[in-house]
Amino acid sequence: MDYSAANAGLWNLIIELGCIAFAIWGANALRRKVPFMRKMLLPVSVMAGFILLILKTIGVYNPAMETMEMLVYHCIALGFIAMSLRTAVPETDKEAKAIGFKSGALIVGTYLIQAMVGLVITLVLAYTIMPDLFKAAGLLLPMGFGQGPGQANNIGGSYESLGFAGGRSFGLSIAAAGYVCACTLGVLILNRWKKRGLLRNSTKEDFDETKIPGFFQDSNEIPVADSIDKFSMQAVMVLIVYLATYLTTWGLTSAITAISPALANLLNSLLWGFNFIIGSVLAMVVRLSLAKGQKIGLITRQYQNNYLLNRISGFFFDLMIVAGIASIDLGDISGLLLPFALMAVGGAVFTWLYLVMVCKRVYGGYYREGLISMYGMLTGTIGSGVLLLREIDPDLHTPAANNLVVGSSYAIVLGAPLLVFVSLAAKNTQMCILTLILASLYFASLTFVLLRKTK
Repeated sequence: MDYSAANAGLWNLIIELGCIAFAIWGANALRRKVPFMRKMLLPVSVMAGFILLILKTIGVYNPAMETMEMLVYHCIALGFIAMSLRTAVPETDKEAKAIGFKSGALIVGTYLIQAMVGLVITLVLAYTIMPDLFKAAGLLLPMGFGQGPGQANNIGGSYESLGFAGGRSFGLSIAAAGYVCACTLGVLILNRWKKRGLLRNSTKEDFDETKIPGFFQDSNEIPVADSIDKFSMQAVMVLIVYLATYLTTWGLTSAITAISPALANLLNSLLWGFNFIIGSVLAMVVRLSLAKGQKIGLITRQYQNNYLLNRISGFFFDLMIVAGIASIDLGDISGLLLPFALMAVGGAVFTWLYLVMVCKRVYGGYYREGLISMYGMLTGTIGSGVLLLREIDPDLHTPAANNLVVGSSYAIVLGAPLLVFVSLAAKNTQMCILTLILASLYFASLTFVLLRKTK
């Protein structure tokens, strides 16, 4: 094997991780030493991501894009697996089950309002000053904002093959704009809440170290010093579940392909793109199995440690945020700047207004945690939702983070019509208008159910 620098496959990951670590180190120093940075509540990982993005823009830093995208993809799943393995508080489980459907309906309702805003913008432009604009391009707004760069890339590529020149780049640009929106507007909202004294959770820079022993060693847990390090055991469980996630997803997609290649074209990329949901479900199964084993006496010790699992999930989410921002590439959207700008602004504003209206009814006692986490996810990714949430709920005590995962699983079913809309709108102008009407009706139905059920 070639161990030299010529072997990019051997060194690219290490180089990118080193660059990310250096950026985090520098960003942390800025936040601690510069009062303005500290008062902004801008998370260290976001600052680090923008440091690398600026360096990339001016030509100082040239990241291996495939490696960065790989980090984003895997870190989302690993972070949520670690979070889902935590021993649960019964009330939290009960709450998560009770609002799972509502969270899913809220997510899909947001997809739909983004689709409506996007279609209205592209239709108006196509019938006025941009007659050559691909009218279904508006549906890339929920793909980029709501579902992230993976779906934006896939649907944008499909539209490109149907005649939308630059469709893939446009979709990725929308996703990038949504991500920046989540990280910038989300932080501005947090700062506004802080100034108004509305944040009930501390965001102190200095952690009370006297609390660590209580978090680190709960009753009946495996000892800190044993034949295997306690942290290693947590990492082992996370990696085993992620391996099971890969095997499960591979098995499902292989079976679907064997049964129906046409259905596989529709579902397989979705399953791989949402592998974090499969991983979270498997982690919950493992967690319940371990708890059942303890209850019947088959297992004598508790293997999970919530403090360490929180630290592991935090580490993966931080990596994901830095890599995600650093890999932003707006691409070549020459000639599409107007629809891009209108969709980015419209998506940010209408997403916020809709979530403010509905989250007050759905999340009650933890309204702000639910609102900011959903806004972060539905303009960026699940990771950015958790990132914003951690600023006001550092140890994820509220059910808000679990709602993102549970709601996303319901959203896969409730959001199935959106895949039909994407295909239907691309056929012709009449179908595009029909799609707007159908999306409006479905949106009204979901919103009515949400508001009626939560009175």
